[in-house]
Amino acid sequence: MSTITISKMKYEALRRRASAYDKLIAVARDEVFSSPPMRDVNEIMRDFRATKKYSPAFLKSLKMGLLRSPYFKTR
Repeated sequence: MSTITISKMKYEALRRRASAYDKLIAVARDEVFSSPPMRDVNEIMRDFRATKKYSPAFLKSLKMGLLRSPYFKTR
């Protein structure tokens, strides 16, 4: 059986990339699974409308989704 080796420089570069990847995954995992800071549907909708970036159809769909979610509440 033959042994395949890589240079120390190549190994260090691969190790740095793997470490950076692990950090990125940890940060992404925290962001994806964190709770939204706001739970009030009316306040969320007000903020989305205020941007004037979203179509009425999108806003209607967003509100329906928020109202179906057990996490969000209405006043």
